[in-house]
Amino acid sequence: MSRRSGDGSGGVAADPAPALARCEAAAVDSGAWQTEVVPHYLEDLEAGQTFVSPGRTITETDVMSFAAWTGDNNQVHTDVEFAKSTRYGQRVVHGMLGASLCLGLIARTGVFEGSAVALLGIDDWTFPLPVFIGDTLTCTVEILSTRLTSKGTTGIVERRVVLQNQRGETVQSGRMDLMVLTRAAALA
Repeated sequence: MSRRSGDGSGGVAADPAPALARCEAAAVDSGAWQTEVVPHYLEDLEAGQTFVSPGRTITETDVMSFAAWTGDNNQVHTDVEFAKSTRYGQRVVHGMLGASLCLGLIARTGVFEGSAVALLGIDDWTFPLPVFIGDTLTCTVEILSTRLTSKGTTGIVERRVVLQNQRGETVQSGRMDLMVLTRAAALA
């Protein structure tokens, strides 16, 4: 469940826990996607928390743009007639487009906006199923662990990321660990 501020203040309270709890309850009750964002600092994150992004439908333009700016013009991605003769019978979205999309979908949750310092790596990334043009994807982030760094102003958040299609099938997954600010460092 994505935790969002619903108090309309637009600011960050000294202790966002009450606002986060109210917002989580509102999101559960209404089923609506909240628009206010409360950054989650190291102290706000704990193992077992999950955050789910809104969906994003992959388009022809996404695939052709990704091919153009990466130079990956493999026919399985860009040639409709060629792709008809492959095992899937249609074009397959670039694997790294899906992985890149995860970062954008995570950003849309707002959870790490204003608190993220650096993406530390993408590890154990797997592609169990293909993504196709027209698929609507969502990203789920599970917090595996958190720890304060020796500097004391940042922490490491170990995250498992799962990209799923509109049928709830996992199409990609792996680790995307992140360095985040502590609240004291962010408000200093």
